[in-house]
Amino acid sequence: MDLETTGTTEIGSYFVSNYPPFSQWKQEHVTRIHDVLHESPDASIPMGLYIHIPFCRKRCKFCYFRVYEKQNAKTIERYVQALQKEFEMLSQVEAIKGRTLDFAYFGGGTPSYLSSKQLLSVRDRLSSLLSWETAKEVTFECEPGTLNEEKVKTLKEIGITRISLGIESFNDKLLEVNGRAHLTPEVYKAYDWIQNVGFPQVNIDLIAGMMGETDDNWTESVEKAAEFAPDNITIYQMELPHNTIISKEMKEMGVTSPIADWTTKRRWMNEAIETLQAKGYHLASGNELVKNPETDRFVYRDNLFRGNDIVATGVSSFGHMQGVHYQNLDRLEDYLETVEKGELPINRALEPSEHQRLIREFILQLKEGHVLTQPFQEKFDVNIIEEFSEALENQKKAGYLTFDDSQVQLTRKGMLQADSLLTEYFEPEHRMVRYT
Repeated sequence: MDLETTGTTEIGSYFVSNYPPFSQWKQEHVTRIHDVLHESPDASIPMGLYIHIPFCRKRCKFCYFRVYEKQNAKTIERYVQALQKEFEMLSQVEAIKGRTLDFAYFGGGTPSYLSSKQLLSVRDRLSSLLSWETAKEVTFECEPGTLNEEKVKTLKEIGITRISLGIESFNDKLLEVNGRAHLTPEVYKAYDWIQNVGFPQVNIDLIAGMMGETDDNWTESVEKAAEFAPDNITIYQMELPHNTIISKEMKEMGVTSPIADWTTKRRWMNEAIETLQAKGYHLASGNELVKNPETDRFVYRDNLFRGNDIVATGVSSFGHMQGVHYQNLDRLEDYLETVEKGELPINRALEPSEHQRLIREFILQLKEGHVLTQPFQEKFDVNIIEEFSEALENQKKAGYLTFDDSQVQLTRKGMLQADSLLTEYFEPEHRMVRYT
């Protein structure tokens, strides 16, 4: 297979999760999301919930999320109280009140940093305002070292249906070098508890290209992940957004990138796909493999990629409501003080044009490897083969995809570097701007 080189892993965001780029979201557009929240919604659009828990035992060297380390019970209680107040305000706005949640996602940070008692408190205080009891999927991110048997049982009790376990690697030396808080003995204990309690879906995360990764170790990590036999295995290719510890060290010390180059990461990703497919897994997107494509769905991702409503709660969280993107305040004290004053903590927003919404949904669904033309014709009254003909022809010639009147299909070569293909579909003014 031809795995083209694109050089070393340099500082910048490669992983595309929205459009227009986050750098284009502005505080001056916040009035628009406030207007939308107080207008009668199109309730036929599915609605979900994102809850950000920003606390961690330790900040990983590759982490680019808003997180706070080693916070005490007093800080966590103040944060949960703020979440409750934010939920109270949101549950009363016209765009949300009376609607049911189709999905929910607890992300971080480390949601599992919270104790069993704190998690029960979160459920008791929040679900009466925006209940996830009716949701088709409730995902909860876990760091292995924060779990114990009681907490795993509590997760089942509060309605979690999908556990996402951040293993990243099965090599303790790599975990330590990259700043992970857990070690492999905690992984095995955590996974046993998860299996014993039983959840409809379990996902585990791996990262290809962590500092110190080798061919032998990567092969071993993939084999061990397969032995666990989770419903989903998600594999990320290591990137270096601007605000990671690694990126800061590179800038300050003038050192070269310590991360494997893109050719190596794509080779490792391809090897993982082939190994897991041989064990019965199916490729569900450029970075996700599932046991059963019919039942192992990632509902949150499916809705995110299709422009459905997501209510953002918590510090720095991202949302999407009735066609408008928005993000909450990204500093904890600012978030807390704003909510405690009785104001929604929205920091920036953007209302994409109809054409930008078309681009967004097309590029995100392209990451799944397969895009049907008919849903776009029905939703946007646009033939995507004609609309994106130049980019599609270019990428077809390069061997990244194939297409006909009914669909666009990424090749394996395209799947391995899907994110690098997407900027060609951006509007010209967005192709060279900073992404985040």
